[in-house]
Amino acid sequence: MLTPFKELPDNARLWIYQSDRKFSEEELPKLQQYLTAFLQQWTAHGASLNAGFEIKYDRFIAIALDQSASSASGCSIDAQVHFIQQLEKEFDISLLDKMNVTYIQNDRLHFKPLADFKKMAKDGAVGKNTTVFNNLVNTKEEYLEHWEVPAIESWHSRFFK
Repeated sequence: MLTPFKELPDNARLWIYQSDRKFSEEELPKLQQYLTAFLQQWTAHGASLNAGFEIKYDRFIAIALDQSASSASGCSIDAQVHFIQQLEKEFDISLLDKMNVTYIQNDRLHFKPLADFKKMAKDGAVGKNTTVFNNLVNTKEEYLEHWEVPAIESWHSRFFK
């Protein structure tokens, strides 16, 4: 069952998929259509899942699930991953590669492989206060409060020691 993202509770479980490029203006309506269709039929052991999505910065897909009525099962999570893999093929993008970092510098989003970001941190090209996206957040509340943070306040902090 599709629910507007803003209406989901703060403790909703969350998955973030980071694209290796921005979605184009032509792609965004299609992406929204696919996400809507998937979440409308997403189930766990036959029970509808109360979920919603948000696309941020034309680059991140956040899917949130209210687990108060039905929780995600292994099969439903597998279905979500399979759906994301279909999006990767449809849009010729990478969404599942966790070895990349997106950060803000000079009011622009930048996307780098983790090794490059680590080297940039060592070289001083990015700093402890560089805004990064902590895609390891697990709930909607964490997403709203701790997703877009200075590098020193996320797992990225280990690159600044």
